[in-house]
Amino acid sequence: MAYRPSKKFKNTLLGSGAVLVLAALNAPAAVSFAEEKYHAYKIAQPGYQRVYGSWAPVHVPDRLGVNAIHAALLHTGKVLLIAGSGNSQKNFDAGTFETVLWDPVRNTFKKIPTPEDFFCAGHTQLPDGRLLVAGGTARYEILNGEVKKAGGGMRVKNESPDKAVTLKKGTVFRSPSGVEYVSKFDVTVPKAKREFEISYFKSGQMKPWKTKVTAAEARVFVEARKEGPQALTTEAAQYEVVGLKGDAADNVYGLAQKLTTEKQDFQGIKSAYEFDPKAEKYIPVAPMKDARWYPTLVGLQDGRVLAVSGLNDVGDVVPGDNEIYDPETKKWSKGPFRYFPTYPSLFLTKGGKLLYTGSNAGYGPAEKGRAPGLWDLEKNTFTKLGGLSDPDQLETSASLILPPAQQQKVMVLGGGGVGESSKSTARTSIIDVSKDSPVFTDGPALPQGTRYLSSVLLPDDTVFTTGGSEDYRGRSGSDILKAQFYDPRTNAFAEAAAPTVGRNYHSEALLLPDGRVATFGSDPLFDDKDNTKLGTFEQRIEVFTPPYLHKAGNGRPVLGEGSQELDQNGRATFKTKDAGRIAKARLMRPSAVTHTTDVEQRSIELGLTRGQDGMTVTVDVPQDRTLVPPGWYMLFVTDAEGIPSEAKWIQVGD
Repeated sequence: MAYRPSKKFKNTLLGSGAVLVLAALNAPAAVSFAEEKYHAYKIAQPGYQRVYGSWAPVHVPDRLGVNAIHAALLHTGKVLLIAGSGNSQKNFDAGTFETVLWDPVRNTFKKIPTPEDFFCAGHTQLPDGRLLVAGGTARYEILNGEVKKAGGGMRVKNESPDKAVTLKKGTVFRSPSGVEYVSKFDVTVPKAKREFEISYFKSGQMKPWKTKVTAAEARVFVEARKEGPQALTTEAAQYEVVGLKGDAADNVYGLAQKLTTEKQDFQGIKSAYEFDPKAEKYIPVAPMKDARWYPTLVGLQDGRVLAVSGLNDVGDVVPGDNEIYDPETKKWSKGPFRYFPTYPSLFLTKGGKLLYTGSNAGYGPAEKGRAPGLWDLEKNTFTKLGGLSDPDQLETSASLILPPAQQQKVMVLGGGGVGESSKSTARTSIIDVSKDSPVFTDGPALPQGTRYLSSVLLPDDTVFTTGGSEDYRGRSGSDILKAQFYDPRTNAFAEAAAPTVGRNYHSEALLLPDGRVATFGSDPLFDDKDNTKLGTFEQRIEVFTPPYLHKAGNGRPVLGEGSQELDQNGRATFKTKDAGRIAKARLMRPSAVTHTTDVEQRSIELGLTRGQDGMTVTVDVPQDRTLVPPGWYMLFVTDAEGIPSEAKWIQVGD
């Protein structure tokens, strides 16, 4: 749609002598100024906004800005922005960990005491509305060329079946040649396992019992006391624990093979917490067995949570030891074994299988664990899925279940090459997992190759995508100031109003209960096209108002009083004067997003019945918990034009 400035606007714009003179001289600055003024005028027009939507900045008070690494919408309507140390070694060393709670209705910000470094943790919504946060940072990476002292993983053995042993941070391990290494963290090694072997003579008489002891083991990262080549080793050896005496010295020792000055990756923590939205504080729960940095947490149909992948306490990708959290007991148990690269996108599908789209956020070898597939947790089988274009460019891609979730169609958007690759793809691909033999098929292309794309489900059954960059972490000024709508019904993109703030690595976007979309974060390598000025973390918040809200000149459908819980038939009734206007109802799960990974959001189509008096509507929620996992949801109703109500919160399941 074309727009022309009014006569009054033209007179104002062209009435400036300076502009006329510069324009006569063909000055680029004048042309740019005029174009910017006209662009600002155009995007502010109601007609434009009804088609493309609009963007607006959010005022963030001084000293309350935060490096938003994680963003989660709580059932109070507030947004939890978690930074931890915020990708700042300085903050990490100082023990400065941050979380900010933003109320988008009142536009207030509140700092939340943050007990540990949740930088690059995993998180997911729990059935009671709390947010589970697990993992985070134990140690920042040290790059190649900057490692001064040899270091690596030390396996600590305990052969005593009588008691566990705890070695404090700073424990010294001595090699057979006398080189000493210092542990960087506390480590507790369980007691050894004692087994009794029973055997029999040929006569059938039982032989005396034999005792078999299997040593217990734990890992800890160690670093040489001194710089120098004498501490480098790639050969397996046993290390004594300095200071232990008697039996303890015999029972407890270290084993290490590779201690080098190669790059040392980030290391994870085992800690887990629940964030209570009502008390607005973190509450500790049992730690995980494995430390995890960059893990994915995905909710299951029974309300439990599966924790997958991440870098462990020595900086290696967890080799496949996954864990399940029970929100009733607040404890973890062993999950099905399977390897994935870090932050894998895993979606609960009808029937209970998890779909792995191949989307991930990085760490791990290029040739391992990157193929998409369906994972049967009960049988622990994995069926690979074919048809995906550019399968080598799934890192930093976005994935989501298309609306409505009943159709079981999942979309992959964009992505790039493994690691710091400059490769990126405009590919989108869609798979229908309701079919007997599902395969990916190409969807419409994005405007250009895009990494870190934010993709958000809207209550009118479209998908809003925004931001990202063409190169790794926005390198060479490659942030993409574009946005678009994807319509699953037409399988096509349509242009949306362009954001003004670039978003790449460590950026997020999520749907708010009022139907708008909030965007946060961005962590570029550089702030210029020439890659000479080091990047600064983006703390501005920008909110997108979709076209459907600009079309609501006669108001929005309104849901009145109603229950926040479903009855035994999965129904809830609400008073409304707009019963005749309401055409559809959707139940939308709130986001918990980080590193372009959001396995929470889904939009479920609901049955809709209007009361005989025309003053109520009843929604009918599917009772299949593999389709509608237990938890709090936003209920939106829309009219025939797709104009949504403000959301009502409903709790599904126990």
